[in-house]
Amino acid sequence: MFTGIVEATGKVVSLTEGKAAWTLKLELPQFIAETLSLGDSLACNGCCLTVVSIESNAASFELLEETLRLTSFEGIKPGTPVNLERPLSAGARLGGHFVSGHVDARAEILDFEQRGKNFFLKVRVPGEFSKYVVYKGSIAIDGISLTIAEDGSDSLAVWLIPHTLAVTNLGACKKGGLVNLEFDLLAKYAEKIIAGNREKSPYQP
Repeated sequence: MFTGIVEATGKVVSLTEGKAAWTLKLELPQFIAETLSLGDSLACNGCCLTVVSIESNAASFELLEETLRLTSFEGIKPGTPVNLERPLSAGARLGGHFVSGHVDARAEILDFEQRGKNFFLKVRVPGEFSKYVVYKGSIAIDGISLTIAEDGSDSLAVWLIPHTLAVTNLGACKKGGLVNLEFDLLAKYAEKIIAGNREKSPYQP
């Protein structure tokens, strides 16, 4: 479980295809790398990945085809910044919102521009997930806990403060690029309970 409060950014070293999976290798800040062990979880752009190898200040993670299909990792290039967050510790402060690290979809950036002192980010929302978009509700974009400022029929928008741009990868985003979205976990559970399992959710085959 994560909170959407990004601790730092790492950099992509490589993404290589193997016989059983793809391997993503990231260069990590020392204060994060030195706390990781094999099998640990780390949220990378909001996607919960498992550490499969560690060497100095770098760690590698295995990605399945499903991970590539649902996230922005497909086609990612060396040097690309990646948001990092270690799992929530028991008793720690919950500064953002509950984030599972299970990316729902990748979304196209429709608009990214400075308006006054802040930046405006608008992304497309796949139709089956639009019901989870609520004005002033929570959304995780590339693992960052943000507040929805605009609720469109097929889009959502957020405002970004300078601090967010300085400590995350969103400062490098561009119109037409892709970001990972995870919608509010509590909203999904509430929907399932209220529906009484009568309707299938978009997560069921």
